[in-house]
Amino acid sequence: MPTHKITDESFESDVLKSDTPVLVDFWAEWCGPCKQIAPILEEVAEGLGDKVKIAKLNIEDSPMTPSRFGVRGIPTFMLFKNGQMTAMKAGIMPKAKLLEWLSDNSIA
Repeated sequence: MPTHKITDESFESDVLKSDTPVLVDFWAEWCGPCKQIAPILEEVAEGLGDKVKIAKLNIEDSPMTPSRFGVRGIPTFMLFKNGQMTAMKAGIMPKAKLLEWLSDNSIA
């Protein structure tokens, strides 16, 4: 399952109302670390299948959601379960650390 692009408009239906846990990647086109972690997110999305949905929200195109959740820097990752943000992590991390974080939060 590849990553999904989401927007301010689709956030509620794609994330808050999702039956599946959702990892939201807050990113921007000009962000080097965001581009570095993008292929890792694709691999994780493929590897975990339907256990977690990985969604990417471009903060330039959709500024309301990052503001609402207090995103201060990018990349920032937030894990949502049952409409609630349950975990947050900022900054780039290797695939093993990302999988470990997801595992610590009952995903993977």
